Amino acid sequence: MRILFLTYQGDMAGSTNSIAYLAKGLAERGHEIYLGIRRESLLWELVEGSKVHRIPMTFTGKFDRENWRQIRDAVQQHQIQVINPQSSHDRYTSIFSKWKYKLAVKIVHTRRQRPLSAGGWLQRQFYIRNTENIVVISEGLKEVFMQKGFPEKHLKVIHNGIPVERYNEWNQQKVDELKARLNFTPGAKVIGNVSRLKEQDQIIQAVAEMNDPNIELVFAGLEKEDIQGFIDQYQLKNKVHVLGKVSVEEVLNVYRILDVNILASTMDGFGLVLLEAMAMECPVIATNYGGIPDVVEDGVNGYLFENKDIDGLKKLISQVLNNQQVRNQLIENGKKTAFDKYTMEKTIDGYEEYFQSLITKK
Repeated sequence: MRILFLTYQGDMAGSTNSIAYLAKGLAERGHEIYLGIRRESLLWELVEGSKVHRIPMTFTGKFDRENWRQIRDAVQQHQIQVINPQSSHDRYTSIFSKWKYKLAVKIVHTRRQRPLSAGGWLQRQFYIRNTENIVVISEGLKEVFMQKGFPEKHLKVIHNGIPVERYNEWNQQKVDELKARLNFTPGAKVIGNVSRLKEQDQIIQAVAEMNDPNIELVFAGLEKEDIQGFIDQYQLKNKVHVLGKVSVEEVLNVYRILDVNILASTMDGFGLVLLEAMAMECPVIATNYGGIPDVVEDGVNGYLFENKDIDGLKKLISQVLNNQQVRNQLIENGKKTAFDKYTMEKTIDGYEEYFQSLITKK
């Protein structure tokens, strides 16, 4: 197969890692995989040295005519059979390029988050009529799209997954060095959040109201100024450690210093960070929203709380931090979820089978 993935984003995010794993996995299976991305993006670096062919593209907006031409050239030069756009600008530019240059290529969108701009009738029809299908990464996200008016038959679920072999790459020495650098108070209970800005105010409010000085917070993926307003608003007295952007390699070591990882988000279509934490033996708590319940089975491999239910979140935090039997159960079941149910091999299988069916379909 000859597939062209597109994304104007490709910076620090779980979706960036997912695209890299998928593209490299399909390329390793012998398919000709091309990736249209910004040269300065993190994704450009992540696939360097692999069998994926990188094509620098501009993606300055949906009406970026230069990008239309770039897509045309890639399709024609490499005889692309399927274009798989991953983000908002390229969802438009791929379709406009196909229109303008009459490209004989199939287009499939992948949606990884709650749709912020897919509710209007005109835009919805534009996407439906000009794509073979829209791939969503969870059953929960499929339901969200159906509520937005997308027909069920136009939505194809292919779950996200993690590359199992990656989770042997954490380093105990670096974990110890990170603990020493952060200088936790003896006996500290460490609550973590590995995410860009996604409603971390709920975590801060819950910890502030718990009034437990032994709790310390670790935020990876954002800067102190992103959350300082919440710290001031809720008069948080607990120690807060902000790590900023963390590399793909280093983030595994971050999970190993946490007693619980909390994802308070109403954006995620799946919650890859939850699987990563499970794989690293870190219990998880997350909002009961979108595709997150696909990953977290409440009370079995993690806990779910309703968005904005701060009292409920406080109770769950206390349960995970203070009940060792509960912790052990969540850790054991979480590892089974990560390594048995949601692997990248299964994700690659799903895309490979689906793309092949499109190519052979008359």
